[in-house]
Amino acid sequence: MNERLADSHRVFDRVSQEYDAARPHYPEALYVALETLSGIRLAGATVIDVGAGTGISTRGLLDRGARVVAVDRGERMLVRLRARTACPALLADGNDLPFRAGSADLVTYAQSWHWLDPALSMAEAVRVIGGGGGSGDGDAIGAGAVAGWWNTVDPGKADWLAANQVRLAESCPGYIGPVLPGWTMPPIAAAMSDAGLAVAETWVDWTRSVPLEDFLTDLRSHSYIASMEGGVATELLARERAELGRVFPDGRLTVPMRVYLAVGRKG
Repeated sequence: MNERLADSHRVFDRVSQEYDAARPHYPEALYVALETLSGIRLAGATVIDVGAGTGISTRGLLDRGARVVAVDRGERMLVRLRARTACPALLADGNDLPFRAGSADLVTYAQSWHWLDPALSMAEAVRVIGGGGGSGDGDAIGAGAVAGWWNTVDPGKADWLAANQVRLAESCPGYIGPVLPGWTMPPIAAAMSDAGLAVAETWVDWTRSVPLEDFLTDLRSHSYIASMEGGVATELLARERAELGRVFPDGRLTVPMRVYLAVGRKG
């Protein structure tokens, strides 16, 4: 694993407060699609949420009746998760999950799988879902599933957002996003297929209404800004505040979003 991936939890631990305060949730339609593609009813299912961070996806799964165990490598992220999330939360590595084989109905990666080793993490997920559908009471069809999803902005639907992303790409050496030539989502579907899972993919469109300051705080929580020197990042965000304030003088942004979802089913 390269150094960037190995140290990712340290980057996010530095911005755990910003991550917790301003990262977007996932829309209801995402969880509906997850149930449809996985064949697993979340209510009563046993779910291991890998790379859970501050608990955004964990709480979404809990709200729909799942029995969730959250896993993350960041100590500060887990402190914030535990403060307002009623479920077990373990400091552990997604490449070496501390669970017995066949102990879960579903293993999930919300905004996190790209920080793990593709082959190791997927082998661990397949081991954990095992062959028996886990120990949950959910209406599982088949023998368990692995799912990964990512929220992303949709700059093709708003000129202001496209301009924002271009500025970030020009200013942030580590920027990875939808205005880059050849940009794609992380290759989790290929990893699932290589691991012998039957793969299904979909996109879920939604719209986020967010205060300007929260939008900027969200930006600060992304790795390509979180890894910059503090003063440089502050200056960049000040420029974005001025640019976006001209577009949204009332201070509230309407942001077109998309969620990419990939599900691999075993059995």
